[in-house]
Amino acid sequence: MNPIYEVLEGLMRRYKKRVPDVSKVTQALIEQNVIEKEEDISNDHIAFRTMGLPNLGIQSFEKIFVHYGYKVEDDFNFETKKLNARWYSPPEASLPRIFISELRVNELSIGVQRIIEKYTKDIITDPVDELNLDNARAVDQFLHSPLWSAPTWEDFKILQKESEYAAWVIYNRYYLNHYTISVHDLKEGYNTLEKFNFFLKSIGVILNDSGGIVKKSADGFLIQSSTVSQLCNAKFANGEYHEIAGSYVEFCERKVLKKFEGLPKKEIKREHRREGFEVGNADKIFESTNLDQIKKRA
Repeated sequence: MNPIYEVLEGLMRRYKKRVPDVSKVTQALIEQNVIEKEEDISNDHIAFRTMGLPNLGIQSFEKIFVHYGYKVEDDFNFETKKLNARWYSPPEASLPRIFISELRVNELSIGVQRIIEKYTKDIITDPVDELNLDNARAVDQFLHSPLWSAPTWEDFKILQKESEYAAWVIYNRYYLNHYTISVHDLKEGYNTLEKFNFFLKSIGVILNDSGGIVKKSADGFLIQSSTVSQLCNAKFANGEYHEIAGSYVEFCERKVLKKFEGLPKKEIKREHRREGFEVGNADKIFESTNLDQIKKRA
């Protein structure tokens, strides 16, 4: 079996502990007879955040998933947020897509660059190159082990003021940023994002409203929404604890492409639906971890 399955299991196991909304949504779906068990949920994609620095960033992190058979697809540029991103299609239809972003550190202010350098300067070789990628346990451990020391609360706040993404990564590192429920694979009444968001609100899930609760691609075939990031009690340098943004859940509806609209529902597969990602949607989804959103959990 492809080691990716064990890696994903490790990622999801830890992620669910940090994001109670996952169990909340899953349990409600079971109680309302939408699904029988958690495994009935289709995971559209998972996402990671990285620092765009030598020996780090996309060029390093992607080696893990390319090794497991993932194929490099499109690149994206988020100008205002100073981010690059790339997505990867899976080797098997049952696996989620991968979305990796990186912060263009060299475009930040000198002061912020120096703070980031203080924590990352000792990474002088690519840490992924030292991994046995066929050893899923080693990869799982790597993804949940710090590459640098915990930041001070003062440094975190300085980063947060200029780039909330930078602050998130300097503390959370390679933790899974979000996973995504494919609502179009659910049963009637829950299989459009409009209906699913109504369900989410009915169970008290707080949604990111940056750019509107529903984010829709220009062609109208990719529709997304997300929760407001869970708060985590984070331990900073000197033993200080503060609540900061952790991870969140995304929800995605990929509509059937026009040329396949005549297909019977039971014959519709992944390749018949809108593929890829959209900068406009993702730009606002990123803000699920922003202060103005997480304050809604206060």
